[in-house]
Amino acid sequence: MHIAIIGAGLAGVSAAWYLRQAGHEITVIERDAAPALETSFANGGQISISHPEPWSNPGAPMQVLRWLGKKDAPLLFRWPAEMARIRWGIEFLLECLPGRSRANTLAIAHLAAYSGQRLKALREEVGIEYDQLARGVLHLYFSPEALLHGAQQQRVLRELGIGAEMLSPDACVALEPALTGLAPRLSGAMLGSDDESGDAQRFTSALAQRCREAGCRFLFDTTVTGIEADNQRIGGLRVSKPGEMPYLHQADAYVLAAGSYSTPLMHPLGERLPIYPVKGYSATLALRDAARAPSTSLTDESRRIVCSRLGDQLRIAGTAELNGYNLDLDADRCSALLRWAEDMFPGVCDTEDPHFWAGLRPTTPSNLPIIGRSRFANLYYNTGHGTLGWTLACGSAQALANIVDDTAPDVDFPFLRA
Repeated sequence: MHIAIIGAGLAGVSAAWYLRQAGHEITVIERDAAPALETSFANGGQISISHPEPWSNPGAPMQVLRWLGKKDAPLLFRWPAEMARIRWGIEFLLECLPGRSRANTLAIAHLAAYSGQRLKALREEVGIEYDQLARGVLHLYFSPEALLHGAQQQRVLRELGIGAEMLSPDACVALEPALTGLAPRLSGAMLGSDDESGDAQRFTSALAQRCREAGCRFLFDTTVTGIEADNQRIGGLRVSKPGEMPYLHQADAYVLAAGSYSTPLMHPLGERLPIYPVKGYSATLALRDAARAPSTSLTDESRRIVCSRLGDQLRIAGTAELNGYNLDLDADRCSALLRWAEDMFPGVCDTEDPHFWAGLRPTTPSNLPIIGRSRFANLYYNTGHGTLGWTLACGSAQALANIVDDTAPDVDFPFLRA
């Protein structure tokens, strides 16, 4: 079967690989000049299996209220808000109910653990390099209350078979000597031992090359401007390319993996996807003193900031900003990342020449991605992965390939089966 995939980020390229391995003819359509130049370009670099708890949890509403009015708050809801943002916010609050949050946590955990297994198998099979480090992720806690919450999360993770170990400040320093200066401030940490880190853009580009070698076709600088459909099937994709006449690209089936831009593509067809573009920021900094830089990926749970070692650079990322499809860099939020670097590791990074970036995370109110068959018989979704795009990429794509072939995925998750 010929399948056209919209989007060449982590979701689209991973889907291309697994669908090609299942024997399908694949065309990937991407509006940029190369893979992974948007949301997958400069993310935090974590494969964070140990963090399945969604943003929408019982503690979130009060936390959001405490952050109101702070320009560098981890979550910033900009005003005035359009109706889509208000509706998303109301749905987010509903997902904070304890029962829903618990169910969403379990679903994300199942898919994340499965996806980690698929990633390891893929890496062994194709041998790609992307500054990967399999040292786990350290979740840092700077108060007794935060440490208690971490211990509760650890028990849940261990019940699910996900590696998680609570560490004292001294144990943190023994594992990661770069934390020596922080030890007096630390209450403790949780080590997600199944977690990894690396450069998502390098991974996606390398996997896209393997896809091409396997026979996949990539159409770059090609924009999907609309989707032709009747009540039951997709008839084709309206596409345009600079210097060429627009045309209708037709295939037997289609996969929507366009991240935050999945929503406007489906809206004219009367299909509402509950995805909102939540802007995240990152700063990539060269190392002045590599010997004092961390080589274990870190998550600062108090400030919702992560960092990952990528060769001779440190990637620092975080914050969430609800401001539509705006990609402007906010100076206060960029500065907050640099202050974090100097506060945590003074003198280690070159903060005079930072490379800032912002991307739009395709986030659902529940934090559950949308994977499976749409109401159209030949259209499938692989989108809405939020902050866990890389964590869930391989598992989502393998599950999608199973669904396309009418076989049951090997993971307990609420896939769409329209």
